[in-house]
Amino acid sequence: MRVGIPALVFGLALGITSASAQSGDLNLPRSIQAGAAFSVQAGGSGKGTLYIVGPAQFIKQDVQLGGAIEVAAGALYNAGHYSVWVTSDSSTQSGSIDVTPVQKPSDLTFIAKPSRLPVALHNAITGSAYVFDSYGNLITKPMQVSFQLTNQGSAPETRNVETRNGAAWTQMDSAAREGKAQFVARVGDVSSIRIVGEVPGDPCNIKMSARPAGNKIQLVTEPVKDCSGNAISDGTIVTFTATYGAEKTTVDVPLKKGIASVEIPAHRGATISVASGVVLGNQIRWAQ
Repeated sequence: MRVGIPALVFGLALGITSASAQSGDLNLPRSIQAGAAFSVQAGGSGKGTLYIVGPAQFIKQDVQLGGAIEVAAGALYNAGHYSVWVTSDSSTQSGSIDVTPVQKPSDLTFIAKPSRLPVALHNAITGSAYVFDSYGNLITKPMQVSFQLTNQGSAPETRNVETRNGAAWTQMDSAAREGKAQFVARVGDVSSIRIVGEVPGDPCNIKMSARPAGNKIQLVTEPVKDCSGNAISDGTIVTFTATYGAEKTTVDVPLKKGIASVEIPAHRGATISVASGVVLGNQIRWAQ
């Protein structure tokens, strides 16, 4: 029977304090793997009660003294150090047992950050993996975790990392081209997949041209791209600035199909510049 922590305290107090001063050591394994069956040898005769107390688990079981007390498979499954008592009206016998994780991976918690980032960044993608057994215990024995990042249009990049205290982590570069990257962590037959969105970086080498449009100037950029040649997303703001003497005209225009276009008043001798964020483009001096 399994009960909660409050019952643990009450049960132990009731069972152990009612026993006489006689005591002894139990014969039981030093350690078992989580979920394994095992037996406890307790001396004496008659009926008694078995208590097993440890991390997040408390087992109480009515037993017959003088023989092997069987603890069923699956009864003790949380890894950690457990104290064991067998009590009766005439004696208290005690011992301890360590429960270790099953050494076969059954589950993998995989965290990939960030889920979205610009292209062409060094060591910008971080992957962290935590290895668990079938009972949810962290397996602290060193194991090889394979991290594989597959970017669109390029060969997969693989890193093999040994776990320390159940955890392994690595860093990867984002691709030169935008798209969705598949990030996989694998240990043994267990794997977990995350998708990382790689988007264009900052605009690079913004170029514009100007031509007359009646009494105005029409300004048009070439397709705006990042330094790896990826088209900058529509909606990104491009700023046109015209300076004429003490006057300044500034217009913010969102990219549409990769291009920004606007008409501004024409002034002979005006200096016109273009920028997006902190990235500056070319300048034009309007002479017409």
